[in-house]
Amino acid sequence: MPSVEHIFCHPIKGVGRTALDFVQLVAGQTLLHDRIYAVTHEASKFDPDTPAWVHCGNFIRGAKAPELQAISITQFAAGDMMVLKHPDHAPFRFNPENVDEHAGFIAWVSQFVPDNRAQPAAFIKAPTQGMTDNKNPYISILNLASLTELSEKSGQPMAPERFRGNIWLDGVDAWEERSWIGKTMRVGMAHVVIRENITRCMATTVDPLTGKQDVPTLDILEDNWGHSDFGIYAEVIKTGPVDQYDGAHIL
Repeated sequence: MPSVEHIFCHPIKGVGRTALDFVQLVAGQTLLHDRIYAVTHEASKFDPDTPAWVHCGNFIRGAKAPELQAISITQFAAGDMMVLKHPDHAPFRFNPENVDEHAGFIAWVSQFVPDNRAQPAAFIKAPTQGMTDNKNPYISILNLASLTELSEKSGQPMAPERFRGNIWLDGVDAWEERSWIGKTMRVGMAHVVIRENITRCMATTVDPLTGKQDVPTLDILEDNWGHSDFGIYAEVIKTGPVDQYDGAHIL
């Protein structure tokens, strides 16, 4: 039976990731604490006075600043201290809920954004749902077998962290997930409906261990499969816990 191999949360959109052993999926919501914060840039149209979901182009992200992809989050608890690490820089510690510490974080993260890109401006909290790339409150599900095939075509292994997904499944045929659109899946004790494929961007060309572009993932997808999709978006329709190594199957 297919099973949950990895669970990832990305508390700050485009900046860092953390692995989880357990998560509670909630009906109608994005993954708990996923993309609940984001960093606007100088050209952002996000309005803090009337906060609402806006397109990913309003925030700093790996597609424009590759070094952001190498940031990991080694400590995070809602309302408490967060520790971010980059392989080439000293770690940074701050409490995202303490506005007095936001300026320090902006200064730290600015070193990873190229000078020719819009610079980080403000640290914001998502209003009602995580600032995922999709305007709907979905989670993302990915397939390790598809990653294996993509890695083989690229000529090198690629880590799951490259794709910044939420739940990775094992025991599924490569690309089988593309046939699930519109179907209901049980993941752990939660139920989700598979809504659409995830179209990828330049962030996936970056090695999450180094922050350097190393694989033309979009070209490889187009050349071999005729699309630039990888992974699927799913809507949680039944609340329930999901543990690493729980089963997952189409109902």
